[in-house]
Amino acid sequence: MRYEDLKIAVFADGADIDGMKAEYKKGVVKGFTTNPSLMKKAGVSDYVSFSREVVKEISDLPLSFEVFADDFETMEKEAKVIAALGGNVYVKIPITNTIGESSIPLIQRLSADGIKINVTAVFTLEQVRQAVDAFAVGTQNIVSVFAGRIMDAGVDAEPMMREASKICKKKAGTQSLWASCREVFNIIQADRCGVDIITVTNDLLAKIPNFGKDLAQFSLETVQMFARDGESLGFSILE
Repeated sequence: MRYEDLKIAVFADGADIDGMKAEYKKGVVKGFTTNPSLMKKAGVSDYVSFSREVVKEISDLPLSFEVFADDFETMEKEAKVIAALGGNVYVKIPITNTIGESSIPLIQRLSADGIKINVTAVFTLEQVRQAVDAFAVGTQNIVSVFAGRIMDAGVDAEPMMREASKICKKKAGTQSLWASCREVFNIIQADRCGVDIITVTNDLLAKIPNFGKDLAQFSLETVQMFARDGESLGFSILE
């Protein structure tokens, strides 16, 4: 399969501003997402300044920024600040807080205010249904199902993602998202499940040019890589 034949929208997942700018300039990805863990990894020191710079640099593609608070009152305040950053901004709300309390009432309130929501950390079809039901009619929203982490638990995520896609399509403006991509083949899996979006880290985006590559040629290139690396080590097996 060629990359150009895929129907799914690929979003870049990360918080390295230079990397985000680089992917944006390539024109391949259709949106960007980030989260607190990615911000920590990238060394982001000022959330609002970082977000404003991203919105300034990428004003014409969907951007998802996540709340940091754990109590719903503060989450709501943060969500309104994030939403005000730009018309292309989605606010990421985790499906529960850290003690397992449902975020659905908060999602309902924010959606009723017209805020674009990206419900994150979704792992079950019941959570998908709850999120979709909470969205106000006529709003734009995303449901991020962590398919990669589901498969980390030894569960085949494809049947769940096919059903999640169907549930999301029942409400206009709602898109399904395959989150925590682990390998390039996940893009094909998500596409054949009918999922709308998949988030992909920059290291995996760099492998997209391999789509459709002749496998015999790929084999030769791999052997050549081993030979180059072996030569650079300067080792000698035979004395």
